[in-house]
Amino acid sequence: MAASTPCSSLNKMINKEEERDHESIKIVERSYQRYREIISTLPQEKGWIAENMCLYEGFWYQPMHGLAGVMFAQEHFQARPDDVLLISTPKSGTTWLKAIVFAIMKRTCYTNSSHPLLTTNPHDCVPFFEFELFQKPPVADVDNLPSPRIFATHIPYSSLPKSILNSGCKIVYVCRDPKDALISMWYFLAKVRSKELPPLALDEAVDLFSRGIFGYGPFWDHVQGYWKASLECPERIFFITYEEMKRDTFVKVKRLAEFLGQPFSMEEEREQVVEEIIELCSFGKLRNLEVNRNGSRNPDFKNDVLFRKGEVGDWRNHLTPQMVDRLNQITYEKLPGLF
Repeated sequence: MAASTPCSSLNKMINKEEERDHESIKIVERSYQRYREIISTLPQEKGWIAENMCLYEGFWYQPMHGLAGVMFAQEHFQARPDDVLLISTPKSGTTWLKAIVFAIMKRTCYTNSSHPLLTTNPHDCVPFFEFELFQKPPVADVDNLPSPRIFATHIPYSSLPKSILNSGCKIVYVCRDPKDALISMWYFLAKVRSKELPPLALDEAVDLFSRGIFGYGPFWDHVQGYWKASLECPERIFFITYEEMKRDTFVKVKRLAEFLGQPFSMEEEREQVVEEIIELCSFGKLRNLEVNRNGSRNPDFKNDVLFRKGEVGDWRNHLTPQMVDRLNQITYEKLPGLF
């Protein structure tokens, strides 16, 4: 019998790898088919961006925009101890938080003139599990990313992948006064809501929000889950409000760096590295960059919709006293003393 040649052995290896890849793709596609079947059976209510939202594990999601990615992350994501997870309620300063944490952790990798944030939207620097990495097949190969990895998600604490809870990785969580989060979402959806649907009136948005029907809501339950977890494990979960970040940005950026295990050195402070990061990631700076004024992340989503005002207390210009009383009552009951 003729001995196999190196070339034939290599071809066999390549063929086996291709077979494994093909089988892996089929397994992923079967998973997403199963997710779609599960989603079709979930309870539904009127949606903000699409016609309906559905209830999964006690929280509300857009059925075909992110929920399948959440399910895939729950089943397949393997966290590492040095991962960093940026988690938030929607419209609570997520874009700003991504920019700041990315700039802190990568501050020795780039010069001020070559920084990726000058030409790349923060959401592309720190991708979401459910919207970018795992939204649909083919999924991203996150296992081959170098450490430390930085990811983002809106997944509630009780629904996080078990590997995240068991790994000891760090979580940075930001939330916002629910009244401002509501108004920010209302303006945001006016730009991205399906054109086939009529505009959502503010009083209707307040009613939905108050009943918990909001992306990844109930809002108060989402915040409460991470708030309680941060009190139990402050070394693992850095909990902060948008208002705190706005009020004392310098101190909070320094605390963030310490929490992430990358404190600023005395020399960095003398060279005003903290101030440089704050300026690079400021709302005005990011909003006026070409990538965020005219760039887009897909044909239906322009980057400028992520930047409106970034102010604290804008709800005063929109909500009636009755709306404010309704929202405040829920906040006082569920999150006493937080906002």
